[in-house]
Amino acid sequence: MKSLTIGKIRGLQQISRRPGIFVMCAMDHRAGLISMIESAQHGVPDYAELVNMKLDMCAAFGRHASGVLLDPEYGAAQCIAGNVLGGRVGLLVSVEATGYEKDPMGRLTELLKDWGVEKIKRMGASAVKMLVYYRPDIKKLADKQLKTIARVADECIKYDIPFLVEPKTYRVEGEKMDSKEFASKLPEMVVETARQITALPIDVLKAEFPADMKYDKDVSELGQYCKQLDAASRTPWVILSAGVDYETFKDEVTIACKAGASGFLGGRAIWQEAMQIADRQKRLEYFKNVAGKRLEELAHITEKYARPWYEKLGLQPSHLVDVDQDWYRKY
Repeated sequence: MKSLTIGKIRGLQQISRRPGIFVMCAMDHRAGLISMIESAQHGVPDYAELVNMKLDMCAAFGRHASGVLLDPEYGAAQCIAGNVLGGRVGLLVSVEATGYEKDPMGRLTELLKDWGVEKIKRMGASAVKMLVYYRPDIKKLADKQLKTIARVADECIKYDIPFLVEPKTYRVEGEKMDSKEFASKLPEMVVETARQITALPIDVLKAEFPADMKYDKDVSELGQYCKQLDAASRTPWVILSAGVDYETFKDEVTIACKAGASGFLGGRAIWQEAMQIADRQKRLEYFKNVAGKRLEELAHITEKYARPWYEKLGLQPSHLVDVDQDWYRKY
């Protein structure tokens, strides 16, 4: 049984719905979002356009989500200052820089310069999130990534704030991501990644779905992969969307939650089509009438099937940690 501290418990409570279910929307995209808008609207968005996009998304999705994930450059402080982030929705903030450092063997995560856990805590956020490109089969790079994760995890312990880690599989030279061959490797890589990363003192794993549903369609088999992921993860875990279409993500959330996931932290699958809409008012209507309803539907699935985060840790909702008379002296 894992023992949690008061600050981490409070943060997990803030980003989850009762009874301990995560219904979270990711909006921390930066370079990827710029590319989506540029491709669809044939122009590079400036700072103000990106901030307005985040404000609109946060205003539309915050009412449906238990937590929203935002970036420091365009979203987190701006949504607080713009008064579109309600007090009842948890705020997760990214700590990594967008993109990655190139290495001859693969990719390395870089932390955002002049940013860090202390500032995320000071601004009133509920949790810290870090994306790491991860290949458990490339040991030298995996060891470097684990050291970066461990360093941030230590900071999160120091400032008593939950830490979510998002490992992302990627192709190396000679591989093709969208292929049956790569898909056959995915279950083992995702499961082994969960095993290695959750051995560190992180609090929630933001996991990839452990299969490519373009090639693996057997629901029973997919459920078994997710059960293997659940067994490998020492922490509560949620499913990320990785830009798949909404219907696929809905199926992934259902299968994962039935297998032990505590919810989802989805982004592009929920709102990506809106980037095709240049007119702000029409885009707002899409956020409200389509993406918002998607979040509601996913929330219903999650609340029906997901396992509360504290159950994964072997804890009871009425007794998450021992608190004695002198706890504040030792805190």
